[in-house]
Parts: sequence; C-alpha cells; structure tokens
Amino acid sequence: MKHLKRLLGKAIHQWQMIAQGDQIAVALSGGKDSSLLLYLLTQLQKSAPVNFSLTALHIDIGWGMDTAPLHSFCQNLGVKLQVEKTQIAAILNQRGEKNPCSLCANMRRGALYRKACSLGISKVALAHHLDDAIETLLLNMFYAGSLKSFQPLSYLDRTKVTIIRPLIYLPEEEIATAAARLQIPVLANPCPHSGHTSRQDMKDLIKQLEVKIPRIRQNLLSALRGGAKNKLWAAIPKEGETQRPGPKDYLC
Repeated sequence: MKHLKRLLGKAIHQWQMIAQGDQIAVALSGGKDSSLLLYLLTQLQKSAPVNFSLTALHIDIGWGMDTAPLHSFCQNLGVKLQVEKTQIAAILNQRGEKNPCSLCANMRRGALYRKACSLGISKVALAHHLDDAIETLLLNMFYAGSLKSFQPLSYLDRTKVTIIRPLIYLPEEEIATAAARLQIPVLANPCPHSGHTSRQDMKDLIKQLEVKIPRIRQNLLSALRGGAKNKLWAAIPKEGETQRPGPKDYLC
C-alpha cells in the first residue's frame, strides 16, 4: 500500500493536481479503480500539506445498477455521495449502434461535468491508471494514426472544469490487488459490451507482448512522458529541397 500511495503522491506533486482549498469531485463508477482512488484520496487528506474536500459523484446511466454498496462505502469513508440519474442507456438502446462505447463515454462525461458544475465544483478526479493511458495511446496509433493519449491534468474551456488523474502511474494489476486486500466493494458492470471492446483487445495485446518485453509498460510510460520533446521523424523537406541522409537512414 505504501508503494501505491507513493505513486499517487508522485503524480499529484509532479502535475500539481491539488491545491489549497480545492473542492474535488471523484467520479465513482463502482469499479475497483474509482473506488480505490476515493479511498486513497481520503487517506491523503489526513497527511497532505494542503486542505481539500472530497465529494463522490456517480452517474447512473440507467442499467439498473444497485448503488446501495456505494452509499455504504462512501458513508464509511465520511464522503458524501451524489447520484445523478440519466437516460443514457435508453438513448443508446434507441440508437441501436453496434459500437456505442464512444458515445456512451461522451455522454457520461458530459453528465459528470454538468453535475460537478451545478454543485460549484471545478475539479474532477478520474480513475484512469497507467494501463488506461497506454491502451489509449495504442488505440490512437492503430485506429486514428495519431500519437496521443489523455493528459494527467487538463482544463476544459467549455465547462471550466479541471480534470486530474492521480492514478496515472499505478498499474491496473496493483490496483486490483489493493482493492481486494482492502475489501473494497466492486459492483458488476452491467454493460452488455463490457469485455468486448477494442480497448480489451489492447489489454490482451499488452499482456502477450509483456511475455517477451517485461518492461513494456515502463517503456511506453517513458514514451508518454517524453511528450512534445519526442521527434519521431524529421520535418518533411519542402518541394525543391534535398535532405542529406544520415548513416542510419539506409537501414532498409
């Protein structure tokens, strides 16, 4: 647990995620990631050099999930839980899309940010972890032809909400182990598409590659942290210009 707290503190410190007087809404889905995030942040409150408050927000998309365990969990932590009921599931069913995951995620985020704003909260903590960041990078590379992933900290101009991701350095496997050890309640995901997505394909791919490349996660994290400093290709020469090749340019 000390290791997880150290990685959490490292991310918060490096990216300056939390400041004095912050009111932070933790997006609580009922899964292991967001529940552990809420738990760790309540522990951080006890020793942090700044004072901040926590509220848990759960977006009910209409799958009929029993949120009673979430209420008990938050009550034990001394955190108020706000449940926002929506018609997202009904809208998705009406549209009948084969791959509704992207639309569902966008609608859930919109409902989350609107609820936070209505409560006067301008900082939202999401439970995306290291594996999520890596999978997003690979999805963008393979399906969109772009080198990008989400940021540990970002500001949304339209909603005036700041997004923080304190679990960004924590591997999913360690999160699962910690959640089980702490007996954190984990609600079953009622989504019929769970486990059958392109993201799941990326999870499986990384596990396969990890057999031959044990440090694959750390290496991909290093690539992500390089960010704008990385220049994968030199600039394309303008028409009429020639570019003198280097000694490694002939490795064909």
